[in-house]
Amino acid sequence: MKQVMIVRTDLKMGKGKIAAQCCHGSIGSYKKASPEKIRKWESEAYAKVVLKVKTLDEITELKKLADINKIPNYLVVDAGRTQIPSSSVTVLALGPDEDEKIDKITGDLKLL
Repeated sequence: MKQVMIVRTDLKMGKGKIAAQCCHGSIGSYKKASPEKIRKWESEAYAKVVLKVKTLDEITELKKLADINKIPNYLVVDAGRTQIPSSSVTVLALGPDEDEKIDKITGDLKLL
């Protein structure tokens, strides 16, 4: 079991901004997971991985695949108060879910 945060690198966010956006995504996706998945994930040390993509199109396609595969997910849309324009999609969070289900969608992505 794991949770994955996928960050857009084309936005050139600072490290703190990325951390905050990943936290928003983690909580948002967690809230969408079933109690069974949450319990299993909690019993396996809350594994999290942060990956990267270069474009909005990539993150949008991954969101579609997550929806098709019924993986809990959350798309973070920034309010635009600091580094980036309002309504910018910054992070896609997936899971918690089975490693194999998430890897099927994210297996080709690189670590941030």
